[in-house]
Amino acid sequence: MPTELEELVEFLHHGNTQIRQTAAYELVPYSTAQPSLFKRHQLEPVKDLKLLLKDYPPIAKNALTSLVNISDDPEVIKSLVEDDAFMESLFRKITDAKDVNVNLACMLLANLAKSPNISKLLSLQRAISQPLSSSANVIDQLLDCFVKGADGKYNKEADYDYLCYLFADLAKLEAGRKHFLEPRPEGAGEVREDVIPLSKMVVFTEHASTIRRRGVASTIKNLAFEVSAHPILMDENAVNILPYIILPLMGNDEYSLDDSDGMLDECQLLPPDKEREKQNDIICIHLETLLLLTTTAQGRARLREIKVYPIIRELHLHIEDENVAEGCDRLVQILMRDEEGDPGNDLPAADESRVKEVDEDDEIVDIL
Repeated sequence: MPTELEELVEFLHHGNTQIRQTAAYELVPYSTAQPSLFKRHQLEPVKDLKLLLKDYPPIAKNALTSLVNISDDPEVIKSLVEDDAFMESLFRKITDAKDVNVNLACMLLANLAKSPNISKLLSLQRAISQPLSSSANVIDQLLDCFVKGADGKYNKEADYDYLCYLFADLAKLEAGRKHFLEPRPEGAGEVREDVIPLSKMVVFTEHASTIRRRGVASTIKNLAFEVSAHPILMDENAVNILPYIILPLMGNDEYSLDDSDGMLDECQLLPPDKEREKQNDIICIHLETLLLLTTTAQGRARLREIKVYPIIRELHLHIEDENVAEGCDRLVQILMRDEEGDPGNDLPAADESRVKEVDEDDEIVDIL
């Protein structure tokens, strides 16, 4: 005989709207306390929740919340990602400028990125969503949501911050790195130009949202594993990531003329109220990115040229954190050593083995 909870789950597909709404609301706490409840009868409750995304906004909100909470289960993730109709309903919701549940939909999509099948998003096409995006590619549309929708500028009910965790996971994939680093045509008619997708994201490394800063920093770091792309990443006329990952490491520090001579223009004459990144884990991500950029001699030379060492020295002095200190030490060891072939150098040149350790943590961020 079914328990009261099991009977409540059955009401998720009831024909009466008020009963569906009550069931969806009452079941939200159990999506964290008793997630197995939603897996009975071959995931029938999950199938009901997927359909409720198209229901009235209050019902859709509770359905989405439950799906977010149970989407750490591999079986549930597989059920969601492999359901093309459901994924399209999720994309439609995210790109809707008036939907009130967009942020929850973005959180769910970020959780689904843990599935190996999420790579299909990189080639998935859907109807062009004007005026949001001129591209039929799903990832392009989601990136345009992330960029144009920051701070409620596209949908007043949404900030789209959690999409950056999706991008960070996609950047772990070879196809994902290729997508974010290769120029793509944007615009309509004769007003079209090639834009590198990553260049649209880097401006958010000092955004007010911690989630956005962390996700963008992780995306940049994962793309920096593509060593062949380092010249494009550091090129001032391409992506130009250096000021965006160095500025968060800087406060209102004072430097000698010798130290500041050669620093990037953006890193000089900073205002007296300039604040350093407050989240130590994000600082560590930026340090890991800089370490990855030392993989090549050209990268090491560039970081020395723009006086990264004095900046890291000040960072080390001002932040009392074991992980930050370790990141600073590893980077300084490479920047301050001589290159192979330099006069008086008895040390081997820095090589990729120094930076491969950065990839130990395969997970970026757990949403819930």
